[in-house]
Amino acid sequence: MDKTLNLDQLRSFGLVIETGSFSAAADRLGLSQPAVSLQVRQLERRLAVRLIERVGKRARATPAGLELLRHVPHIDSAVENAIDALADHASGVTGRVRLGTGATACLHFLPAVLRTLREQFPGLGVVVSTGNTEDQARKVEENSLDLALVTLPAAGRSLAAMPVLDDEFVAISPVERAPLKARVAPGDLAGLPLVLFEPAANTRKLVDRWFAAEGLQPQPVMELGSVEAMKEMVAAGLGCAIVPGMSMTGRGAHPGLKASRLNPRMHRTLAVVMRRDKPVNKALRVVLDAILAAGKPGRR
Repeated sequence: MDKTLNLDQLRSFGLVIETGSFSAAADRLGLSQPAVSLQVRQLERRLAVRLIERVGKRARATPAGLELLRHVPHIDSAVENAIDALADHASGVTGRVRLGTGATACLHFLPAVLRTLREQFPGLGVVVSTGNTEDQARKVEENSLDLALVTLPAAGRSLAAMPVLDDEFVAISPVERAPLKARVAPGDLAGLPLVLFEPAANTRKLVDRWFAAEGLQPQPVMELGSVEAMKEMVAAGLGCAIVPGMSMTGRGAHPGLKASRLNPRMHRTLAVVMRRDKPVNKALRVVLDAILAAGKPGRR
């Protein structure tokens, strides 16, 4: 068998399965429905298997189609990497880098990095998405993200982690309502109303372990996914919180909040994670280098 595949036919096939409809796939591609149907038939003839069957009103993959779908992301990745590699032969840095991160780093660490990259490389596009460490690491493994800046640990045997900075946690309390002392221990906070990160976050797991080391288990009155929302709840007098220190520096400083150091100290390590086999083109290299360089002053 001639081991070649038509990428347009593969894309049409994938969209039919994704949308469940030949007509919907045609709309996405800007083609006619007969044209999409022809591409799928040609692909089926090429592979000598039936790829799509209709179940009710929806087009679904056959077992052979499901097997082909399993390989499509790898094919797309290989094509994308080949195209990106050609950019190395052009002058300047162009292309797109897909970067995942957490909300706090997105607000308080990345803006300066991205501004510098925009000024130095106007042809470079960095597409940023936010989420928790587990989801971002999974997307890097799937190659739907090129790299991610996340809180360690980040699971994944195919991933390499490059530490960027240590971010020390602080306790925050409202300035006008019995603010905390300068240094606080788990016992000082355990009996207070607490606003904590949602349980799925790596940062929440660090906080829980900090309390557990003293035999305590926090009972939060709120669990939120946004550090900025946590800060506003504390400023409104609804409790105290433990947040990453970077969220209380620079533009993150809040006039209604007091930050207290933790005893014992608690910190998180932010790191860039990438697939070990990820080809590093010029665009990805400059983004990676910029993140690592920006973290150096903050390392402790």
